[in-house]
Formats: sequence, structure tokens, C-alpha cells
Amino acid sequence: MSKEITLYCLPFAGGHAHSYRDFQANVTYTIKIKSLELPGHGRRIREPLLTNLEAMVDDIFHQFKNDMNGQAYGIYGHSMGTLLGYLLTQRILKAGLPAPLHLFFSGRKAPSLPTDTPYKYLLSKEDFLNHLTELGGMSEILAVSALIDLMEPILRADFQAIETYVYQPSPKFDIPITILQGLTDQKTSTENLLPWQQETSQPIEIKSFQGGHFFIFEQIRQLGQLFSRVLITNANRTITFT
Repeated sequence: MSKEITLYCLPFAGGHAHSYRDFQANVTYTIKIKSLELPGHGRRIREPLLTNLEAMVDDIFHQFKNDMNGQAYGIYGHSMGTLLGYLLTQRILKAGLPAPLHLFFSGRKAPSLPTDTPYKYLLSKEDFLNHLTELGGMSEILAVSALIDLMEPILRADFQAIETYVYQPSPKFDIPITILQGLTDQKTSTENLLPWQQETSQPIEIKSFQGGHFFIFEQIRQLGQLFSRVLITNANRTITFT
């Protein structure tokens, strides 16, 4: 019987645990999707929002540490979740915990590259909503004024955390990284993905998919197949080496 592997999924700006609810149906039965929830989001909506990426990582690290029970696992993050996943991996290794089998990141350039300015979280409401429209994937929210009023402070807090993050070089991971790219996502040109290589001693792999910033929901079947194949292959390789 195959051993279960957990894939910890980290949220994009404005996202919550249910954002990845359809992933489970698109991975093999031995992969368990586990989404981590930030304060002020989803089921934790009543908790104060965080506007600092390191504070977010503190929170999700404690969730991860309390959940893991020695099983093999991978980490996936999209957009803001990419930075969270990168920093979470640093925390895991620093704490001497078992490393993930594989890292999957999408919708975000390499962490060493400077943040775009001017900061989006400081934009007027009109300009901020226009920026969200350009990103795509939020049409249902932007069509309902009540949802806009609910989501705007959450999104601004998340954008503030992303845009005020200051990169600090750290020792390279010895973990394979797969970068997922939407071909029409202006935030992730191949040029600004290649510097991910400086974050790991193993070769990175960049895989391109049709779609924009939120291509992950359009290509969910292909992503599920990729997650399953890579995690199972890496788990079997680890068992063989052991």
C-alpha cells in the first residue's frame, strides 16, 4: 500500500483554505491536500489581519508543526503563497525538522528580485480595484459591492505584507523546486523566474501553462497530475536511498 503524502498549500492574497478545495479531486488518492489558513481569512475571519510576512510565517509554521506527524510532504504556494512557502521552508530547516520532498511555486517572481513600486496597497480604492481586475480571477468578488467591502481590507493587508517584505539571502535549500508559469501572466516572465536557481543547490524546473495570473484554476487537472507524479517519484526515491 502506498504511503500518504501531504501537500501543504499556502494562500495567495485574499485567499483562504477553501481556495484549494478542488485540488483534492485532481491528485492521486495517496496525496492529501492540506491548506493553511491565515488570521483574518476564511474560518479565521474574526481574527486580526496581519500586515507583515514574517508574522504570517510564524503563524503558518505553528500550524505546520502541529499538523505534521512524520509523514512525507511537499509545499505549494501561489503568488503571496510562494513567498510564504519559501520562508516557511527556511523556518522548517532552521528548526531541524524534516525537509519537504519538493517545492512547487507559481504566480510570483524569484524572492531576490525587488518589489514593484509604487506599492499597490496604498492605491486609492478605484485604482486598487482596477489593479485587481487586471490580475483576473476575482470577477465574482468585484461584481458585488458587499464582497468588495469585505475583501478590500483583507487584500490590502496581504498586499502590504508582500510589498514591504525585504529579501534576506540565506543558505541554499537542497530541495528540488518546480516553478509554474502562466504564459500570459505579466508577473512571471521566464527572466524573473530564473533567479530562483540561487535558492537551491538542485536544478529548478520551470513549467509553462496556458492562462494568466490565476491559470492554476484553469489548469487544475494538469497541476494535479504534476503534483502527484513528482511527489510520488521523490518519495520513492527517498525510500530507495534510505
